[in-house]
Amino acid sequence: MEVTEVGEEANRGDRLGFGQRCCSLGSSSPWLYRTADIFPEQGTEEKKTGLYFGVATQASKSQRSRCHGRAASKARPGGATAAAYGRPFLTHPRCPEFRARVVGPTMLVTAYLAFVGLLASCLGLELSRCRAKPPGRACSNPSFLRFQLDFYQVYFLALAADWLQAPYLYKLYQHYYFLEGQIAILYVCGLASTVLFGLVASSLVDWLGRKNSCVLFSLTYSLCCLTKLSQDYFVLLVGRALGGLSTALLFSAFEAWYIHEHVERHDFPAEWIPATFARAAFWNHVLAVVAGVTAEAVASWIGLGPVAPFVAAIPLLALAGALALRNWGENYDRQRAFSRTCAGGLRCLLSDRRVLLLGTIQALFESVIFIFVFLWTPVLDPHGAPLGIVFSSFMAASLLGSSLYRIATSKRYHLQPMHLLSLAVLIVVFSLFMLTFSTSPGQESPVESFIAFLLIELACGLYFPSMSFLRRKVIPETEQAGVLNWFRVPLHLLACLGLLVLHDSDRKTGTRNMFSICSAVMVMTLLAVVGLFTVVRHDAELRVPSPTEEPYAPEL
Repeated sequence: MEVTEVGEEANRGDRLGFGQRCCSLGSSSPWLYRTADIFPEQGTEEKKTGLYFGVATQASKSQRSRCHGRAASKARPGGATAAAYGRPFLTHPRCPEFRARVVGPTMLVTAYLAFVGLLASCLGLELSRCRAKPPGRACSNPSFLRFQLDFYQVYFLALAADWLQAPYLYKLYQHYYFLEGQIAILYVCGLASTVLFGLVASSLVDWLGRKNSCVLFSLTYSLCCLTKLSQDYFVLLVGRALGGLSTALLFSAFEAWYIHEHVERHDFPAEWIPATFARAAFWNHVLAVVAGVTAEAVASWIGLGPVAPFVAAIPLLALAGALALRNWGENYDRQRAFSRTCAGGLRCLLSDRRVLLLGTIQALFESVIFIFVFLWTPVLDPHGAPLGIVFSSFMAASLLGSSLYRIATSKRYHLQPMHLLSLAVLIVVFSLFMLTFSTSPGQESPVESFIAFLLIELACGLYFPSMSFLRRKVIPETEQAGVLNWFRVPLHLLACLGLLVLHDSDRKTGTRNMFSICSAVMVMTLLAVVGLFTVVRHDAELRVPSPTEEPYAPEL
């Protein structure tokens, strides 16, 4: 139930800051848990019951009048009420109408300006880079280009469908009247299934076949999207489990199929593989930017509301599966036992200190990024942020970071990936400290939080290519999966536990506490970076061999 200026019930799925919205009592926003400040006369048990089931009791007209009168009395000298001035005078910063009228439009304008500025910067950097870079021999080979196109058609459709769902996942659960603690469980279920399925994904893909695994991805992810049409909590949990399986297949089956076809069937030089995935990483960012704008459009213009992007992703997934069936050949590989993979990873981990430090950095950093993925929507959405545009701004900031990485490692500047990894961690530490202050209860600053989130995404654009370069140099390719399993599984599960324990919907400081914990974790990451830097500073193997070489960048 929502209170509006015209005194009628509004559509609960619409975003704060649009239309005539005054306050949203049915959303899992910080205002949801501050009803005592707005309507103090309501019974505590009545409010708790209504909030648990996602339905807040409607305030009476007299209660709303008293709320408005208190806000005006605090704002006017002498305790004058709004009626004395002949119109509402709601300027108290804790009044929801004030936030909807002032903070909402400010956040809206800030998001669009940031998106346009970041997009212009990315386009300028990429155009200048393309003009300065001579074409490589891989790009002039017609057979190779045709093979790349067959791969990109399917892979980019799969990525676009994945990105299309990202901006409105939290908002959809909020739209279904779930509390933040319940939403956290859904997120944790998705991450846990991704981690668990990721442990066996390589063996499953090798046994089932790479092409069949890609088709299975399109089927399971389509089912995951269909479950979003249901408001049943158990169905949504099943959907999150299917999403975890789909994510594990997305980041194992497609790459494995391409590498096998590239080397075994087409006999192209192995040196061309990094160029393919570097280009895929760039267009992955572009697809993410476009997907955010598209999600904003379909969620706003189609009558389905926040579930619209999930419905729109289904045709893309179906087309990806159909193209894979028609154009791709099947390939298999020898299976390696999971126990042997983990045993080999443990031996590599204990025999090389560089591997231990690098794995620690990756596990800690990516665990914090997962918590950031959960938190950005509840931090910004109550202040009227356009979620699709905000998400596109994040992806544009990440793309800008990747462009800066390529410039920094170019012949002109010749910085090393280790330096850029250190810079990325420093930026995230600074951003998280910003967030601990900008999310203080009663003193929220959504614009500052948005800027901090953009800095985190910029740091991700620097981090992922740097980490990929160092990982390829330090960890043998055959042992990478085993090494990463020893770090990712326990620390991602700790991240899940942190979400469940700290994000208590009855505690106003839950979000700030999580950012404080993340700050401490990133300080530990920084110490690990310093330790790695002291170990490898004289290691010529970890330096960029050629300033003009295109760096390999992983999927973000």
